[in-house]
Amino acid sequence: MAKSQSRRCCLCILALVFSVAIICLCIFFANKNRCEFSQAAVSADSEMCSDIGRDMLRQGGSAVDGAIAALLCTGLVNPQSMGLGGGAIFTIMDKEGKVKIISSRETVPKGVRADLLNDCPKTLTLTTGSQWIGVPGELRGYEHAHQLYGKLPWAHLFEPTIKLAREGFPMPVYLSRFLQNDIIKMLIQNSPLCELFCHNNKTIFGPGDVLKFPKLAETMEIIAKDGAEAFYTGKIAKNLIQDVQSAGGVLSLEDLKAFQVRVSDAWSVQLGEYKMHFPPPPAGGAILNFILQLMQGFRLSPASIQGDQKTVTLHRYLEAAKFANGQKRNLRDPSFNSRDMTYIKDEKFIDRIRALISDGFTRDASYYNITPSTDHFGTTHVSVMAADGTAVSVTSTINHMFGSSIYSPKTGIILNNELADFCGRADTVTPGEDPLLNISSYFSHVLNFLVSFSSAIFFSGEQPPSSMAPVILQSFSQQKTLVIGGSGGSMITTAMALSIMNHLWFGMSLNKSISAKIVFVDSENIVHFEQGYDKTAIEAIKVLGHNVKDYPFFFNVVNAVSKEGHCLSAISDARKNGRSAGY
Repeated sequence: MAKSQSRRCCLCILALVFSVAIICLCIFFANKNRCEFSQAAVSADSEMCSDIGRDMLRQGGSAVDGAIAALLCTGLVNPQSMGLGGGAIFTIMDKEGKVKIISSRETVPKGVRADLLNDCPKTLTLTTGSQWIGVPGELRGYEHAHQLYGKLPWAHLFEPTIKLAREGFPMPVYLSRFLQNDIIKMLIQNSPLCELFCHNNKTIFGPGDVLKFPKLAETMEIIAKDGAEAFYTGKIAKNLIQDVQSAGGVLSLEDLKAFQVRVSDAWSVQLGEYKMHFPPPPAGGAILNFILQLMQGFRLSPASIQGDQKTVTLHRYLEAAKFANGQKRNLRDPSFNSRDMTYIKDEKFIDRIRALISDGFTRDASYYNITPSTDHFGTTHVSVMAADGTAVSVTSTINHMFGSSIYSPKTGIILNNELADFCGRADTVTPGEDPLLNISSYFSHVLNFLVSFSSAIFFSGEQPPSSMAPVILQSFSQQKTLVIGGSGGSMITTAMALSIMNHLWFGMSLNKSISAKIVFVDSENIVHFEQGYDKTAIEAIKVLGHNVKDYPFFFNVVNAVSKEGHCLSAISDARKNGRSAGY
């Protein structure tokens, strides 16, 4: 009898253990099924480009391989935002969690006019013309990133985009919307860009039309075969320079040949349980960091956006954005300016600024040390996380919509208007120099190189200030990683800051964090709310004295990939009809 009871007891225990095991397995697989992706993901401006990046990862490519392939594709899908005639900034995290910055931002050509900034517009407008073209660095950035981190053959990264450029693809909805804008339509129809986006009768392409880039396909085939050098010293370089100079530009073969990328360590700061890594000046990460560190000191939580506290938190954010505007004029290329911006990461400095924020009212622009300037818009971003844990956050641009609007018919390349980023941010621009003509400058640049351990070439011109801020955040435990970046020119900073705050501190999912309506404080400290923002909050902010006005252009887009444990989420901002891909 005792043995029988013992046997029954053992059977019950086994049944209980078995049941618990089944429940645990069910929970495990249920959680696994809730993962959007479990291995790798790409978040670009379009589903087609995200798919191309994802396919590179599946084929054994690195995060850099996926990013480059997605960027090449984006240059076709959103040619108004980026392309081979622009520049890029990569933030790259390796398997060990070390983060490097590869900047191939455009630089000032040596033949630039000394009085160029006298031509800066006084209002928000497209700044077109060959005088604004900076030395394109896009391909040098791809080349250097691939040399350091690539796994797949260089030429393989170009194959999908070359095929698209030659065979054509349906007109993207987002691009079609831009082409129907009256200002853009006039720009296209009265420039060589009409060769790309017009019918034979000069009517603009619309929905249902097929886009082709045959000349760009030829250019990319040469670059795929011969490497980036073909763009900077070969036949492509000669053809590009001929076209630019025919349009009145000063870009030269010497400028292209002298261009070099800048490789540096990332700047890093603590944000709660995360460490945030971002590019140093003249990129915009310093300004983004400034806002986030200011806001972190208010001990934000989900309760911060509930009830009456919601107005207080919004007001504090607007004040932080205004103080950030006051810092933008200090955002200059450290290779050409003595101002050291590392102070902007200092906790004592952040605390001192935070103490200047009053909860009951706002102040005039002079209180925030504002220098009025014009705002900018444009750019694209790609976020990638590979199966091996490596990650890339990369932002690329030709600056304003269609850059300078100068099109090179011999190469199929649209040129940037990057020098317009100096407008309102600088009194002068510093061109590239011939070291044999200026020995003192040579030794000055050598000294800068030795001090900063930068790989920047000594004789390239100054890089313009930028809002671009490709960022990677990783938790102390390394169980959580957020790869994030934005586009939209001056709106990059606020779109990214709000998305990060929403996700890290306000408890929102990545999707809701990015899709939430934003508020933008322009360069004159006027507050603009995205259409659909909570009207009650807007009225409360007006009561506190903020100058609120309507704004017609909200180009803010954030693309991100996050990882928690073994689960990946990837979001491409719906504002640009984007969609992510992964596996």
